[in-house]
Amino acid sequence: MGILPLIEDSKAELVEIFRDLHTHPEIGFTEVRTSGIVAEKLREYGVDEVHTGLGGTGVVGLIKGKGGGNRRVGLRADMDALPIHEETGLDYASQTPGVMHACGHDGHTTMLLGAAKHLARTREFDGTVVVIFQPAEEGLGGARKMLADGLFEQFPCDEIYGMHNNPNGQPQSFGIKKGAAMAGASFFDIRIKGQGSHGAAPQNSRDPLMIGASLVGDIQTIVSRNVPPLDACVVSVTQLHAGSAYNVVPDTAQFAGTIRYFKDEVCELAERRLRELCDGFALAFGVEIDCELRNVFNVLNNDDELSEAYMDAASDIVGPENVALRADPVTGSEDFADMLRVIPGAYCTLGHAGTVALHNPKFRMDPEILPVGASIMARVAERRLALPG
Repeated sequence: MGILPLIEDSKAELVEIFRDLHTHPEIGFTEVRTSGIVAEKLREYGVDEVHTGLGGTGVVGLIKGKGGGNRRVGLRADMDALPIHEETGLDYASQTPGVMHACGHDGHTTMLLGAAKHLARTREFDGTVVVIFQPAEEGLGGARKMLADGLFEQFPCDEIYGMHNNPNGQPQSFGIKKGAAMAGASFFDIRIKGQGSHGAAPQNSRDPLMIGASLVGDIQTIVSRNVPPLDACVVSVTQLHAGSAYNVVPDTAQFAGTIRYFKDEVCELAERRLRELCDGFALAFGVEIDCELRNVFNVLNNDDELSEAYMDAASDIVGPENVALRADPVTGSEDFADMLRVIPGAYCTLGHAGTVALHNPKFRMDPEILPVGASIMARVAERRLALPG
């Protein structure tokens, strides 16, 4: 079958939308311009209902097929950018200093718009497609905010599908993992309140920097000496802040990081050990240590049957030779997992010609993949809402 004809004919428009969104990135919950463009395009395409404001800046559209069925399929894309200064040198690079679409959400938004245009113009399906444009995926809880605002109470779905680009240098390669496919994540912030002193007299201090450095080292034993070796878990300290002068031992130090896991009980174990280490160091060194933990992402679980359905739809577009069932999960996280805890569905990756990793200031998403992703999303909706006969 290949790329759907209407989407192929819309390729220039999709590239134009993508480049515009890339030039004007917006951090989570501030996607006012982006959501405005999305809503405007959905209305232009003839989407039956367009709703704004869910989750702050989220947009939901309803597209009714020519059949009279009551089943509903959801398609979801994320819209937010990252606090990264772009270094790609593209002629459509970010014009917002310190903000960049370094994860390809501009492409995801564009692909879902392409799918919505096709579905609204053809309507060759029986039921309703719910297109969901989500804010704040990058660790800010956009999916949870949309759910709290009654997303699936207002717009019920029987099943839901999402997609993420994959800069693997293999254009049109579709990958999916059944079951636990992406890790859950907790973030932690640890603050140490010690006692400062002159740098020339450290004996008068309770040095929070030294205590923090030792604590960071011991945190590395949480996985190696507590988590069963066949249960995957990652604990990474990613920030350390202390001091402001060469000759002053600071009063305070703070650091932060993340826990990634595939079982809730493993996360609970890692969080408990982290708190116990903090309490132990506080007692041993006579300082105050505050440990704040917050769950940010659930484990993303793909439904087995719907993963197969997604693969079948992708095979129609890219050919079965380019569709693969992944054996291993990834330790990255994705808040589409929160939607999958409520509605069964599946989440895939789509390869493109880029090879610079996600969340890198030099990341480039290949726009050639836009009509491919749009076609796959449209096709899975058409297949799951097939007209009788």
